Amino acid sequence: MRKIKLDISYLGTAYCGWQVQPNKPTVQKYMQLACEKAFGTAVEMTGCSRTDSGVHAKSFICTAQMAEDANNIPNEKIPMALNVHLPNDIRVKSAREVGLDFHPRYSSVGKEYKYYFCDNPYHDPFMYGRVTFCSKLDEKAMDICAKEIIGEHDFACFMASGSKIVDTVRTVYSCSVCREGENVVLTVSANGFLYNMVRIIAGTLLLAGKGELTPKEMKDIIASKNRSNAGQTLAPCGLYLNRVFYD
Repeated sequence: MRKIKLDISYLGTAYCGWQVQPNKPTVQKYMQLACEKAFGTAVEMTGCSRTDSGVHAKSFICTAQMAEDANNIPNEKIPMALNVHLPNDIRVKSAREVGLDFHPRYSSVGKEYKYYFCDNPYHDPFMYGRVTFCSKLDEKAMDICAKEIIGEHDFACFMASGSKIVDTVRTVYSCSVCREGENVVLTVSANGFLYNMVRIIAGTLLLAGKGELTPKEMKDIIASKNRSNAGQTLAPCGLYLNRVFYD
C-alpha cells in the first residue's frame, strides 16, 4: 500500500463539511473522486478533522491510501494532477508520500483556527459567506479577554450542548484578537478542540468587543463549566482551519 499526505485548502460555502454524507456535496467526496481519476485505482481518504457545513480551511491535511500499482505520479506533480479534477473552490497545495502509520488526525499534536469578523458598516457583498458581519468592535478588549483562555482548562462552557464528549479538558497554546484591514481576527491554537468550541469562543469574545464582558467575567465563565454562561455559537462562515501541527 501507498499513502500520500495532501495539504489542501477549500472554501466551505458550497459543502456540507469534510466527511462524506449520502446525497450531499462534501469535500471528501470530491477529493476521493479526483484521487481515483488521477491514480487510476480505488483510494481511501482520511481527513484531519470533520469540519462542519460552511466552514473553510486554509490548510487541511488528508491522506490518500491506495494499492502499490496505482499510477506513479511524482510528488511535485500530484497537486496539478488532482486540481484538474477538482472544483475551483478546492485546491491541493502540496503532496508527499508518508509511512502507513501516519494518520492525519491521530498523528496531529494540535490545530490552529481563525475566526473572521467584519465590523465595517459597509458590508462587502463579496465577503458574504466568508466572514461574520457585526457592529463596531473593540478588538483590544477582545484580545485582553482572549488571554484568559490560554492554558489547560476544563472548557465545558465552550462545548455545544448535547455533545457526548466526556473529557472536556484541553490545552490552549495561544489565543489572540487583532485587526487585519477591515476584519477583526481571532486566532486560537490548542492540542484539541471540543465540538463548536471556536465558534462559541468567538461568540463570547464578541460580547467583549461590544463592551459587555470583562476579563474577570471571562475567567468566571470558564470556571463555571456551564455552556449557558458563554456566548452564542457564531455562524460557521467566519471559521477557518488555519494550520495542523505535527511533531
